[in-house]
Amino acid sequence: MKNVTWSSRFTKQMDADVLEFSQSLNIDIVLFSSDINVTIAHVDMLESCGHITSSEKKKITNGLKKVLTLAENGKLKWSVDFEDVHMNIENALVSIIGDVGKKIHLGRSRNDLVATDLRLYLRDFIDLYIDQLRDIQFVLANVAMKHSDSLFPGFTHMQVAQPVTFGHHLLAWCEMIHRDEIRLINNRESINIMPLGSAALSGTSLKLNRSMVAKALGFKSVTKNSMDAVSDRDFVCDFAYVNSMIMMHLSRICEELVLWMNPQFGLVELDEGFCTGSSIMPQKKNPDVPELIRGKTGGVYGSLVGILTLMKGLPLTYNRDMQEDKSILFESIDTTMSCLSLMPKMLSTMSLNKDNATSIASSSFSTATDLAEYLSKKGMPFRTSHHVVGDIVKFCEKKSIQLKDLSLKDLRSFSDLIETDIHKVLDPLTSIKSRNGVGETAPQSVKRESAAIIKRLKKIGFK
Repeated sequence: MKNVTWSSRFTKQMDADVLEFSQSLNIDIVLFSSDINVTIAHVDMLESCGHITSSEKKKITNGLKKVLTLAENGKLKWSVDFEDVHMNIENALVSIIGDVGKKIHLGRSRNDLVATDLRLYLRDFIDLYIDQLRDIQFVLANVAMKHSDSLFPGFTHMQVAQPVTFGHHLLAWCEMIHRDEIRLINNRESINIMPLGSAALSGTSLKLNRSMVAKALGFKSVTKNSMDAVSDRDFVCDFAYVNSMIMMHLSRICEELVLWMNPQFGLVELDEGFCTGSSIMPQKKNPDVPELIRGKTGGVYGSLVGILTLMKGLPLTYNRDMQEDKSILFESIDTTMSCLSLMPKMLSTMSLNKDNATSIASSSFSTATDLAEYLSKKGMPFRTSHHVVGDIVKFCEKKSIQLKDLSLKDLRSFSDLIETDIHKVLDPLTSIKSRNGVGETAPQSVKRESAAIIKRLKKIGFK
């Protein structure tokens, strides 16, 4: 059959293999609801501007609602002969209400229509994303509150560095996820601009009320340049970037979970529902979910690179290459959403091995900085105290002991500024309690920050 969209210019039918190659229905079919909502708003505007009659608007709108019901119930007959979701909907509408249905394309092109549909679709997805990210933050803040005073090793260079609280570490994860939330909110702002009315590239000779359509669809404003409007995919790149950042953060969290579950650390246990065994080693309990999330991150990165590469050589305005943006982005969305949905349950069922955490947090001279600061508080320049404590650590290493095992006499042999209160200073619990400023690791600081996060999220309905 001839393509009903543009075939009047052509004398031959499209080759069947070319039609199959070029159709996008299998990808953009998910836009059907957005497409129908956009078209209903467009038709309302056409009637308001006098381009169609009130009875035509009513007939078209009722027909579109019937098409939507058929699509939602799985009863709409989709066909690649019509190339994409837009023309399938128009064909279904015409079959229901007759030729008056063909008037929906007045004053618009598929170029500005798909850009509008996609913005609407992604805007809804961003709202879902934000809910998922807030769910993770809510879980983390509650678990952090529970472990506000639980000792935990803090690492730099994967070496034990200083004692922290487990709650403080969880709140570090929470900060990462909160930045993703902020990025999505900003991305929603850049998406929430309506290109409809730009037509193919230069606008239309028809007098349209674009602001009316934008308001009906919840867009904040309309685009200012018709050429840019139909060829802009910055918002797609931005969304792919946010996906990559989210997955990078989830991957870092999962990497730590994998390490902490390792018996050499034995810091946490994940619920068995998020682990698997081995096909040959009966003793294994493998952290497969964190490993898979870590592994899936590469594919999401690939989507970002794919979209950037897709766009990098395209001249203005619309080019058919841009059809490929959705298949790349939608796969990225599916992966990211599946990972986000698992995180709250996995994190809420995680358990801390307090004995191991306390033991490791107390090892490797983890309070050496506290000792250096102790000397500095007594007047010794920090660079000097740093050097003195380095000598004390070397002394301990030779004797295979920890700082807390040193006698007062041994300690005073390095500096007569050291007094009887020193062993309290070297206690990891004293160390964490002394760091009580904003954003620091003390139990009180963790409680304050956890409470603030929980309060913020409860205000918007989290319980």
